[in-house]
Amino acid sequence: MARAPSPRSTKPPRSPWRRRVSLAIKLSLVAVVLAIGALVTAVYIAKAQLPSFDELKSSPNGQMIRVHAADGTVLVSMGPSYGDWLDYSRIPAVMRDATIAVEDRRFRSHLGVDPIGVARSVKVRYDRGRWTQGGSTITQQLARNVFLNNQKKFGRKFREWILALAMERKFSKDQILELYLNKVYYGGGAYGIDAAARKFFGHGANELTLSEAAIIAGLVKAPSNYSPTADAQAAVDRAQVVLQVMQDTGAITATQARAADPQAVKLAPEPKQNSVRYFTDWALPQLDLLIDETEKPLEVWTTLDLSMQRAADAAIRANSPKGTQGALVALDRDGSVRAMVGGRDYVASIYNRATQAERQPGSSFKLFVYLAALEAGKTPESTEIDEPVTIDGWSPRNSSRRNSGQVTLRTAFAYSLNTIAAKLGQQVGFATVADMARRFGITTAVNTHPSMVLGTSDVRLIDMTRAFASVANKGVAVTPFGITRVTANNEVIYQHEVDRSRVLVAPYVAAQMTDLLQTAVATGTGRSAQIGRPVAGKTGTTSSSKDGWFLGFSSGITTGVWMGRDDARAVGGLSGGQAPAQAFAQFMKAAVAKRPIEQFDTQVTLPEWQMEPDEESYFGEPDNGLFVDEDGNPVGGDQGAPVDEQLVPGQGVERPSPQAERAPVQVDEDGYPIPAAPPQRQPQRQGQPEQRMDQDWIDRVTGRDPVRDAPRTRTYDSREIAPEEDRPNQ
Repeated sequence: MARAPSPRSTKPPRSPWRRRVSLAIKLSLVAVVLAIGALVTAVYIAKAQLPSFDELKSSPNGQMIRVHAADGTVLVSMGPSYGDWLDYSRIPAVMRDATIAVEDRRFRSHLGVDPIGVARSVKVRYDRGRWTQGGSTITQQLARNVFLNNQKKFGRKFREWILALAMERKFSKDQILELYLNKVYYGGGAYGIDAAARKFFGHGANELTLSEAAIIAGLVKAPSNYSPTADAQAAVDRAQVVLQVMQDTGAITATQARAADPQAVKLAPEPKQNSVRYFTDWALPQLDLLIDETEKPLEVWTTLDLSMQRAADAAIRANSPKGTQGALVALDRDGSVRAMVGGRDYVASIYNRATQAERQPGSSFKLFVYLAALEAGKTPESTEIDEPVTIDGWSPRNSSRRNSGQVTLRTAFAYSLNTIAAKLGQQVGFATVADMARRFGITTAVNTHPSMVLGTSDVRLIDMTRAFASVANKGVAVTPFGITRVTANNEVIYQHEVDRSRVLVAPYVAAQMTDLLQTAVATGTGRSAQIGRPVAGKTGTTSSSKDGWFLGFSSGITTGVWMGRDDARAVGGLSGGQAPAQAFAQFMKAAVAKRPIEQFDTQVTLPEWQMEPDEESYFGEPDNGLFVDEDGNPVGGDQGAPVDEQLVPGQGVERPSPQAERAPVQVDEDGYPIPAAPPQRQPQRQGQPEQRMDQDWIDRVTGRDPVRDAPRTRTYDSREIAPEEDRPNQ
């Protein structure tokens, strides 16, 4: 019997889009399962690699740096500071509750990452258009502080989640909170609640009150903004927010919140800061260039001489005119910075005027003019005509408003004659003078306008001091440095080496320049810088007495002093030959008191005395060497009247007579100053040969033996320039 055919199925076929959706769902489920599996695997791998609880307790955050003076005294400790480690049971409950309330109120219930917090931060990001809340839990913050950095990148955030989940698997909540409170940064270099409590309140964290705990807990969000020492009111306002959150979460009652008074909390006094910080602020950033160690604690040994630093600070405070600032840099013959003062008060202003300020140097810039002239063949006995001169429309004037006819370069330099400096600059070329300044270490831009010879280009005090130190070093380059060595775990990782190989000018040029600088101090504009032993130096004063400079050297120490106002306004009576020179003398008497007296290669030669009938008008004359504006044009009112006489009545420049000048100071056997009679020019003895600027004189000055050195007469070996017995011990 034949079978009846079965009826055909009436089920409609599945549409393609449904098949695609179904496939996508299945793939998504597989992807989720794989992702969860990968996440779990990553968490457990991270957990296995995490340090133990005890290891995390002993590992520091940040790098400790201790800075030592030349004698080993600790100047300052930089980087993180830590108090005592407080076990969980010793941490006050108010501190634990305040931290949880303000930083992570679901700390006790989440698994290390708070989905609600993440969702909230995403919503805020959407509403405000930028990230303002990170949604990080306490565990995430701990993971970031210990293992990661603060870069706002998804890769870093994902690693943070993995580590947080792993830490929650390895440590208890109490252990995580203990680690957090002892390691988190609270500002001012303080890591952990004990360091913060001692810094801000002067006692340990185990004694924290509710108000103090609220202040500290409020710091984590923005330590610099809410620091009680930086902005007390902001810290109090933030603490009130913390107290309100604690009340909202039930950590404290409304009565306890009202009783707390952050406004009444007494802060510990800030430690006194002194001028040493100007030096450490300058020296420590150099570590980034010297070493690449960023984790191990460092011991940094510096060149600073504490006794000189105190003397420098006292000299600037005692001599800076009212309303002005002052700066000082002292270099030893190898370039080591022995003292640095960047202002009258570091607490009032951390701006370092010794290394950062750029000011016009006035006539102290003539150092480079005369160096270029001497290198070109001039000598201290070469003559020029002191007369009115005009160069490209610029007509410089002497501070005395007089001209003396034919004078030697020694006389012109001693009395800072502007007309002669202008002529020398024109003769050697203004670009040559600029090149000389750059050769000697001037790092700021130097213009080549004719008026540049009078110091119209801005310079830094440390650069000018370096230039004078190179002259004192017989023409060999001196490079300032402040760090001698760095050790990490008692291992030397950096040792400074002094470079004595770079010769800037021939030794005889440096000797002749020193000759001129001696004369400026002995009888010229720098007489206030006399200290009872050989001194060479130069004054500088800018237009309208805006800046006063004195730079000089004696017994191996080169010191530069600047004074003026930060706003560059005129200072009545300020001149380089007065307050700056007096500060130089006060400092140098103390700085070189215990050093042997050193004679220069050339003895002091006085300038000619019969320049004109009223030559004494030069004595005591302040070195207002720059009477030009920014474009190099003369400034002032009446062309025949000195600018100083146009100052405010009672604030003009005081010009002492020769009889009123201070007597030079002698030193006793211990090197301390004792009174002495003023020096007098000794007449030339009969039969004593006159000093002449000839080849024989140059040989004697430079210590050169014509026979011995004949094959290499044009080479200047650094060992000849700086003999071993003249170098400091390394």
